[in-house]
Amino acid sequence: MLTSCSPALRSALWRAAGPAGLASFHRSARRGRSARVAVVLSGCGVYDGTEIHEASAVLVHLSRGGAEVHMYAPDVPQMHVIDHSKGQPAEAESRNVLVESARIARGKIASLAKLTTADHDAVIFPGGFGAAKNLSTFAVDGKDCKVNKEVERVLKDFHKAGKPIGLCCISPVLAAKVLSGAEVTVGHEEEEGGKWPYAGTAGAIKELGAKHCVKEAVPSLTPLYEAHVDTKNKVVTTPAFMCETELHNIFDGIGAMVKNVLKLTGK
Repeated sequence: MLTSCSPALRSALWRAAGPAGLASFHRSARRGRSARVAVVLSGCGVYDGTEIHEASAVLVHLSRGGAEVHMYAPDVPQMHVIDHSKGQPAEAESRNVLVESARIARGKIASLAKLTTADHDAVIFPGGFGAAKNLSTFAVDGKDCKVNKEVERVLKDFHKAGKPIGLCCISPVLAAKVLSGAEVTVGHEEEEGGKWPYAGTAGAIKELGAKHCVKEAVPSLTPLYEAHVDTKNKVVTTPAFMCETELHNIFDGIGAMVKNVLKLTGK
């Protein structure tokens, strides 16, 4: 938008609003009695933060469902930084989870410490290795992992308030660790020739005391797209990129998760 403005107007816009203010130009309009949904990010990039396609899919489906969305991330350093072109750690480089998450949020994001159940009807955690590296230590410690204290607080508060929690890809491990006896899915429990490369996660979920439910990541007849709904705990999960499949299947699976989360809000 700014590139089509005159230099004088462009300068005035930056002075008046700044990057965060300009991001508000792109907010979706609120629609009647909509559900207020918090989305918790863990950085920007699959190997050290939020999986960007998953975050985008969550936001598109929430927009389509008429939800009012607010984004949050913990204000902490990343575990490490990955050069995504090489798939290797970038030595001597550090980044902040909140600052990196702001890239996905177009600047409209707040510290996770400010997220309260009173202001929201539901919370959703997209996947990406950031959930296992920055929101928890699962990537290093497996079943013995620790969860970021603010993430743990949010999960427990929403659960106690009876408000739905949505998670996809690797992020269901957060609920498995924090919410005793929760039912979640990360897809299948066997690799099946590489189709489910992270199938071992299902075993860790069981060791955490949660129940793992096998689900597909691709369209099927019943249900139309695979998501697991734990009605008792109001936890909704879907495999997403835990499966090697086409992007549109992942998009649709995330749509099923979002749809069920919104349904559970009653709005």
